[in-house]
Amino acid sequence: MDAKKLGLVAVLAGVAVAVVPWLLPTGPNAGLDAARFLESGSLAVGAAVVFAGGLLTALTPCVYPLIPITVSVFGARKAEGRGRALLLTSAYIVGMGVVFSALGILAAKTGQAFGALLGHPAVVAGLAVFLLLLASSMFGAFELALPSALQTKLTSVGGTGLLGALLMGSVSGFLAAPCTGPVLTGLLAFVAKTANTTLGATLLFIYALGIGVPFFLIGVFTVRLPRGGVWMEWVKSVLGIMLVALAFTYLKDALPWARDAVKGLGAQVGQMPGAAIAAVLVVAGVLVGAVHRSFKEGSREFSLKALGVALVVVALVLRGGALDAGPVGALWVRMGLAEPPRAPSWQWHHVMPAKQATFSPEEFDKVLAQAKAEGRPVLIDFFADWCAACKELDRETYPAAEVISTATEGQFLNIKIDATNSEDALDALLERFGVEGLPTVAFVSPKGEVLTKPRVTGFLEPSPFAEEMKKARCSAGSTC
Repeated sequence: MDAKKLGLVAVLAGVAVAVVPWLLPTGPNAGLDAARFLESGSLAVGAAVVFAGGLLTALTPCVYPLIPITVSVFGARKAEGRGRALLLTSAYIVGMGVVFSALGILAAKTGQAFGALLGHPAVVAGLAVFLLLLASSMFGAFELALPSALQTKLTSVGGTGLLGALLMGSVSGFLAAPCTGPVLTGLLAFVAKTANTTLGATLLFIYALGIGVPFFLIGVFTVRLPRGGVWMEWVKSVLGIMLVALAFTYLKDALPWARDAVKGLGAQVGQMPGAAIAAVLVVAGVLVGAVHRSFKEGSREFSLKALGVALVVVALVLRGGALDAGPVGALWVRMGLAEPPRAPSWQWHHVMPAKQATFSPEEFDKVLAQAKAEGRPVLIDFFADWCAACKELDRETYPAAEVISTATEGQFLNIKIDATNSEDALDALLERFGVEGLPTVAFVSPKGEVLTKPRVTGFLEPSPFAEEMKKARCSAGSTC
């Protein structure tokens, strides 16, 4: 690649890293709830909503890195017919559906939110190892293939790639969990109430089919892309970098110290400076050789490519941490390069449990009792670090001026409950408030009554969120 083309690619990559994360949707919002249709007997409409929810989930940050991987796995292989591509992609989607059905029923039976399964260290470690192995394959360390003896046996039942496609599809179900949103939340609640596992498995399979639509289209219709040329190695390098960054993101969310370090770094640099720094690192990484160099061309090429990949991965992790930070980084304020924000900001009066502490029901009840004595409504945000829509609420909804003014005028007491790590007392609280998935924002009236309506599940824009807050403040005859 000549210098001009390399420079252009590097700049475009930097701009994409800075801008694209702000444009990505989080997933189905609070208005897309299949449960109300299912409970009323409208199974066909409910199933359609479930399918639509899966399709929207496929366009979220938890899933989109897997879409280009589908191109590499199903569309960048040796020339094969569309029938073969259709078979492979279908196996991929079926694998996703089978896992969703099994895990969804398990979640409904045990009363655990589906995404909370990602909080288990063994699950997270397994996903990270899988992603790193897949990234190594993209970088040319090895080719994904089954043992020759097993390949021979599988040939008689449809070919060597079907099992691999099925297994990869199953992993994508785990990766989609943080963005499943209220569609799956309501669906799991419906399955739990009806105890009809057959119906539940069917609906969850439909949900997985919705997620699988982009995979299906890309896997089938990109099969005739040109297979030769060095450009495909560059594409595979880009995919490998994405997979490494995704693996580190999962490990970061599973390790409290790493999660706090990334979040703290983001708070220090701020949103806009963090985006700019990440863009510069990406440009440097691409120029050094993250994409166009090879790990197989000698020690010098290996070292330069490793450095380039490391720079880009660090940039992506930093970009994720800065995305949820405030607009002004604390570092620049201390250095005198920026003014501290003067506008009113959202305030969490209590965050429970505190870092490195266990949840205390007594402390929580004491806070609620104090709010009741003062005649204050209470907003309780149930969140987890693996929950993408929770971060969207923190980034877009709570900092909005109308939400802040509503909280101030209504004298809301704002409590944030961290449900990232499961514990008995915390699980009991979730059950007490009827929390079936995250994020859930529950309200307590000024008279101390836990309200079932209004309630927010999933991401909600600032204006309708402020309206829900007003309803909570004026509920049950309370003075507005």
